[in-house]
Amino acid sequence: DVLLAPVGGGGLISGSAIAAAALAPDCRIIAAEPAGAADTFESLRQGKRISAFVPDTICDGLRTLVGEINLRIMRAHGVEVLTVDDEETIAAMRLIWQRMKIIVEPSSAIVLAAVIKHRQRFAGQRIGLIVSGGNVDLDALPWPARPSTAGEA
Repeated sequence: DVLLAPVGGGGLISGSAIAAAALAPDCRIIAAEPAGAADTFESLRQGKRISAFVPDTICDGLRTLVGEINLRIMRAHGVEVLTVDDEETIAAMRLIWQRMKIIVEPSSAIVLAAVIKHRQRFAGQRIGLIVSGGNVDLDALPWPARPSTAGEA
């Protein structure tokens, strides 16, 4: 029913929109974007590409500006953008780690954060989440590290 992917430059979400249009034309496509880097959201809202923008987000993979071609593709396919705060993304990242035992980068966890933030909107629907990366510096995780007990008797 719905496919969510992160959006930075727009390549992943626009390609997903093209594929979904061919394979599942009734599937809605939603991009998840950090509130501190919401140039795609603003570009779609204003009807023109925003180019003067300074991102401020933990999602380093989504700090880039949306590309003009990708923006046109997203418009043509009716892609909607949901913004998510960094705190919500960090909570989703931690939930994925705790429940699935998978380390994902914040730029990837943002799709789950968007579903959690808007849970009523997605209730009863089949949802696909594109979880697209695991580039994480374990020493820079956004929650307190616990002391290691490795090697202790």
